[in-house]
Amino acid sequence: MTKAKKVELFHRKYEEGVEKVRKGFETHYPNYIGGKESFSSEGEYAVITPINKNQVIGYCQKGTREDAKNAILAAKDKFYEWSRTPYQKRVKIFQKAAKIMSARKFELAALMTFDNGKNRYEAIADVDEAIDFLNFYSYLMLKNKGFIVKMGKPFPEEDCTSVLKPYGVWAVISPFNFPLAITTGMSTGAMITGNTIVLKPASDTPLMALKFYEIMKEAGLPDGVMNLVVGSGSTVGEELISNPDISGVVFTGSRPVGRRIFAQMTSSIVKPCITELGGKNPIIVTSKANLDKAIEGVARSAFGFGGQKCSACSRLIVFEDIKEKFLDGLVKWTREKVTIGDPTRREIFLGPVINQKAYDDFAKYAEMAKRDGRVLFGGNRCESGELKDGFFVEPTIVDGLPLDHEIIKTELFLPIVAVITVKNLEEAVKIANDTEYGLTAGIFTENVKEREYFFDHIEAGVTYCNRRIGGSTGAMVNGQPFGGWKASSSTAKGAGGLYYLQQFMREQSQTRVK
Repeated sequence: MTKAKKVELFHRKYEEGVEKVRKGFETHYPNYIGGKESFSSEGEYAVITPINKNQVIGYCQKGTREDAKNAILAAKDKFYEWSRTPYQKRVKIFQKAAKIMSARKFELAALMTFDNGKNRYEAIADVDEAIDFLNFYSYLMLKNKGFIVKMGKPFPEEDCTSVLKPYGVWAVISPFNFPLAITTGMSTGAMITGNTIVLKPASDTPLMALKFYEIMKEAGLPDGVMNLVVGSGSTVGEELISNPDISGVVFTGSRPVGRRIFAQMTSSIVKPCITELGGKNPIIVTSKANLDKAIEGVARSAFGFGGQKCSACSRLIVFEDIKEKFLDGLVKWTREKVTIGDPTRREIFLGPVINQKAYDDFAKYAEMAKRDGRVLFGGNRCESGELKDGFFVEPTIVDGLPLDHEIIKTELFLPIVAVITVKNLEEAVKIANDTEYGLTAGIFTENVKEREYFFDHIEAGVTYCNRRIGGSTGAMVNGQPFGGWKASSSTAKGAGGLYYLQQFMREQSQTRVK
């Protein structure tokens, strides 16, 4: 099959998925506790699509603290059996889930477009990443033989073994921006290592988590290993982080929430808390950069999925002597290629932001940018025409803000990138590191010494040089472990990397004397 035919096949399958998904709008979804459907005493809420706030795409449960307690008890009851299931048998379930997910990838991608507004390319990448997590973590369990290792012999008669064992019940609290990939990755990390879980997805995007549950059920996951409770952070989330039967929490989301979870989990008995808490990610463009490559890499990182990625570029640090030429090119690329609209359409680059709060936050920060700096492109919400009923905003480039400005210091999770001018690489790296975050960072330069200086001095967990497809974004499972430094992470061990699974287990040293 030619490349052109493969491309057309991709579009046809996605569009078939869209039509299939539309027929399932307004489905009523239960929670799942101990393998059984569960319905909240508080009733349901309507899940809307950010493409059109008047379109309901499903009804989900308003989970309560009592629902969360019941889910925790179900997970606790199942832990003994699941933790003693041979790791090879556990692995087979997740490998089967990967095959099921792969067979349904276009339908899942189409649903994700409605669920959180990703265009078809971003959505299919999200599904592919979820599949990769299932396969890679299965591979790691097999490669490491269940993390059972023979140790040395302190004395001839002693037989010593190191065994990594699961903790118990984990709370998995997943975000809206990668509602299948991150949900799958965190959940798989906990379950494949022998833990049981209670999953609470983001309230804006619960449908992908529900589909993940269905896939795991079909793959043969025993009832009670995975329990799913949709509900607010103030009810379900609070119960998950405070309940004494929770052994650990894995969370991806905002820094304030993550810090509060970490404080709760270490307030008495210290329990494991794996958090990924965002970034204020820089890309440096030096005078030795290939500008065409840099322009595309910056634009894709800043405006892909509306800047609603933990890895999005929000600080553009550019050398003074190329600044004008580079910014002219960036504005041109953005104007011509960052098309805004209904993300189910194949020509669309930028869909809506996730909800009303993000839409209002954009207006607030755009006004700040106009007041305190110079907006080179964008700065407006799309409030008329066919986009008026969705949460659509323009990609925005702002120059001239002081280094201590809120837009430069705060993670916005919006398609806004601030330009910072520097004279040399030392100044650029110093500014890049002047943040409490340390998730991702990128540089564009064709100079080897500049490249190696950057890698040697930058304070970030995921770093790139000359990456056209995403100057600070797009980490791939088993290629670029995704974990941050400083305030971006509590463990600095990246998802999709060699050391991720070990976090869900604790070591037991076993000595058998002959």
